Formats: sequence, C-alpha cells, structure tokens
Amino acid sequence: MKNLSEILKKPIVKVSSLNAVSVVVRILGGLFVAKAIAAYVGAAGLAVVENMRKFLTPVESFATLGMQNGIIKYVAENEKDEKKLYSVLSTVFLSIFGIVLLFTALLLVFSGYCSEWIFRNSDQYAWVFKVLAFSLPWYAGSLIFLAILNGFGDYKKVIRLNISGNIIGVILSIFLMWKFQTDGALLGLILFQAVYFIFTFYTIWQRFNGFPFLSFKYFDRTILKGLLSYSFMSLFSAILLPIVIISINNKLIDNFSFETAGQWSAMNRLSGFYMMFANTMLTVYFLPKLSVATDISETKQVFSSYYKSILPLFAIGLSVLYFLREFVVLFIFKEEFLPMTELFFWQLLGDFFKVGSLILGYQFFAKKLTKAFVITEVVSSVILLSSSIFLMAVYGAKGAVMGHAFTYFIYWIVLAVYFRKELI
Repeated sequence: MKNLSEILKKPIVKVSSLNAVSVVVRILGGLFVAKAIAAYVGAAGLAVVENMRKFLTPVESFATLGMQNGIIKYVAENEKDEKKLYSVLSTVFLSIFGIVLLFTALLLVFSGYCSEWIFRNSDQYAWVFKVLAFSLPWYAGSLIFLAILNGFGDYKKVIRLNISGNIIGVILSIFLMWKFQTDGALLGLILFQAVYFIFTFYTIWQRFNGFPFLSFKYFDRTILKGLLSYSFMSLFSAILLPIVIISINNKLIDNFSFETAGQWSAMNRLSGFYMMFANTMLTVYFLPKLSVATDISETKQVFSSYYKSILPLFAIGLSVLYFLREFVVLFIFKEEFLPMTELFFWQLLGDFFKVGSLILGYQFFAKKLTKAFVITEVVSSVILLSSSIFLMAVYGAKGAVMGHAFTYFIYWIVLAVYFRKELI
C-alpha cells in the first residue's frame, strides 16, 4: 500500500490521470461529433470534411508562425526572469499579430482557389475560407495562450481549458451539422478551435493582471531569430504532411470512390481520438521537461519515463480496440462504415510505431535540431506517399494504412539510431 501511495503521488501519474479525464471528454465529444457526421453528412461528406481538417493544420501553423513549441521552450526557460519573459511574450504577440493580418487578407483573396484545390475542383465552399479568414485572430490567439500556459507547466489549467473548450465546441459543431449538414460540419471545424480563445484569454489576463508585456520596448530580434528556427520546423511539417494526406485521400477518391475515401478518413478520425492522449501528454508534460534537460542523463530519464508509462498503456488500449473494432465502428458511425474494420490492424500497428517515435521526434524541437528534423520529415513523407500509392495498387484501400504502418516503423528505427546515446 505504501508503494502504491508513493506511485500515485508521482507528478506523471497526476498529470496522466487528469489528462485521461481530458482525453475521455475529448473522445466522448469526438464520438458525438462522429455520430453526427455519420447521421447528417455520411461517408462521402466525411471525405470533404477531412480534407478541410487537414488544410487547417498548415493554417494553424502559419497563423502562429509555427512557434508553439518554441514558445513552450522559451517560457519554460525564462519563467523566473520577468524582463526576459516579457521580451519573449512581446516578441511572440507582435510578430504573430502582423502575420495573422497578412493571412487573413490572403485567405479572402484566394478563397476560391483554396476551395477548388481542397474540394476537388469545386468552388462552392469559397465562403468557408472567408469565414476562416475572419476567425483567424481568435484561432491563433487561443493556440498561443495555450502554448504559454504549457511553458509555465500549468498542466492543470491547460487540461481544464481543454475540457471546457471541448464541451462547448462539440455542442456548437453538432448544432451546426444538425442545421446545415456538410456546411455546418465545415463551419464547426473552424469555430471549434476559436471557442478556446474566450477561456485562454481570461486565464492569461488573470496571470499577468492584463498584458503589461504588449509594448515595442520589450520586442527582441534575437529572441525572434531563435523562435523562427522552431517556426521553420513546424511550418515545414505543417505543409508537407497535409499535402501527403490530401494526396492519398484524393488518390482513393480517383481510384475507388468518395465512400472508400470516407472510410479511410473515418479510420484517421478514430485514430485521432486515441492519439489525443499521447499528443497531449507530450505537449503538456514531456516537452517542457525535454526543453530544460541540460545533459544526456536528464534526457534519458525523460525518455525512460515515457517508455515505461505511456507506451505500455497505449499498447493495451490499441489491443482492446482491435478486438472491439466492429462494435466501435457501429457505435461511433453506422453500418455504412463497417468495411473500415479491414483497416484497423495496420492503422493501429502504425499508430503504435508512431507513438513510440513521437517522444524522440519532440527532441528535435526541444534541442532545436532543425537540419536533422527537415531531413527525417522529407524522407518519412516520401516513404508514406510512395508506399501508400504502391500498396494501394496491390491491396486496394488497405494499402493506405499499410503504408502508414511501414512508414512509422522505419521512422522509429531511424530516430532510435539517431538518438541512441540518449536511449542507451
């Protein structure tokens, strides 16, 4: 009992427990949204919605200059130095304010072109990109505020904000789908993230008693130069991966059908539900620790903690999910999506490899290893696209998830070799 008590007092257990509550709320919310999509949008509509969701990834990174990971690192390092902290925050806010205005204008001007590319030669959704343009400041603001709170290590506040924002976002998304079907689903994707702004703004305002750092006198070009290294890594990844995913999705549409692409998209959406747990733990708990780790032994401890706690739990969860796959598909979606059960094995295997490699991938950001990051991203993206196309030609739609598993198996091995000193 004494050992159990000591284990329960460990920070990682406390974070994992609270994070588990947040993930359960997000998963339940995701389930309700997925159920609404199945009811009001269907498999063909889901393929459209998923393409938009993938487009939002680079938009999110560009709107924030891809600085989230850099903000976490700089805030974590300078939390106790008020003057340096103000310089970090001022540089972040003033830089992002300018870039948000630029991208708002670009989205308004090129809304028709974006619609034609994302939705397969259809400009009927140009209005979606105009709505996105006007919601961009709130969208970007919420992401920056959350990154700052992550840097402070306020994991309780971050997780509680995630819970609150998710509940309201889900209610809003379902209402919009009920009223406007596919249009509502697309609108919900845009407004879902912007909802966080209300909560995050209030939390930051309370912490700083306003925004005293919003002044050009604190702006520091040296800090901006350092943050732009993180921007390059984040933006590079944010552009490359969605292009690959959209290309695979469109290949499924062209070679098979919108329904087949929708089933693959549904598999990705389901994957996103359980990947929340690992991604949130990495951002909230492990990245700040990797950022302040000063030597190999400290980094090794962080890696060891991850592989002993998070990865085994994830493996157990994936195993349970595989055996319950038919029930899960019918519960979340409907009978129309049952063919996607054939995709489960390779998707889950690939996600296990992906979670195993994620902690190593975050070391690129923690230590600002830009060149190595770019090389591994390019190679993994090329492998993902080429292997998926090749395997689809041989095994049909299942080839897309087989390519996913193959890619992250290779990726994990490559990163393990690269960071072998920190692992062994």
